[in-house]
Amino acid sequence: MDIMTSAGLVVGIVVILAMMLLGGDLAMFVSDHAIIIIFGGSIAATMIRFPLSSLLHGVPLGARFAFTMSRLSARELVDELARIAEISRKQGPVGLEKVETDEPFLAKGIRFVADGYDLEFIRDNLERDRDNFLMHLDEGSKIYRAVGDCAPAFGMCGTLIGMVQMFANMTDPSKLGPFMATALLATLYGALVANLFCLPIADKLHTKLIDEETNRTLIIDGILMIRESKSPTLVREMLLAYLPEKHRQEEGEPVPA
Repeated sequence: MDIMTSAGLVVGIVVILAMMLLGGDLAMFVSDHAIIIIFGGSIAATMIRFPLSSLLHGVPLGARFAFTMSRLSARELVDELARIAEISRKQGPVGLEKVETDEPFLAKGIRFVADGYDLEFIRDNLERDRDNFLMHLDEGSKIYRAVGDCAPAFGMCGTLIGMVQMFANMTDPSKLGPFMATALLATLYGALVANLFCLPIADKLHTKLIDEETNRTLIIDGILMIRESKSPTLVREMLLAYLPEKHRQEEGEPVPA
């Protein structure tokens, strides 16, 4: 689990609730009208902006990966692939049948090599798998960002509607307070939905997309070299190029003079 995403949401919610409780009862911050305009409007605008297939893939995938971490880091993948290359060199492709890994994408590549699939088939299949996954993750990021962009705008719409209703009922003082509260709460809801939930999740998904692209490309290159029976040392040295400079040195790469 990505503890930072969960911790950030919890801290944000606690801060908001604490500020509300310091000023009175939580019930005063609940408005059916504001909820309808924010969530109904944002969902409607998002449905117009994206096709159904993107929503069905992007929303659940984005929600899941915003709260999860990659099972193996790039450094760990280099070590894992070098270990697998050593097994393949000593025992042949058949020896890979007993290799276990926590990374599903890597496990798929190992299975292809163990089953003796052609190099081009392995490359095409893994690259297609990677590209489809990254496309859906990118869709998720765009959808959450779209909701984050829409929510404050619909909050402003709710505020304007509330003010119109308030001014239209100036002769009835009992209605002025509820309409003003609705107007202000719509803006509050829009700001919270955008800045505490949707936009941070969109940014987190974009970061994870970059990490996943690097890791999966690293896995593809490693699997292809194992399929070509490259030595474990060569596999490691080639894959170290994916790591930041300081991590390469930690892995044992010579420090440039």
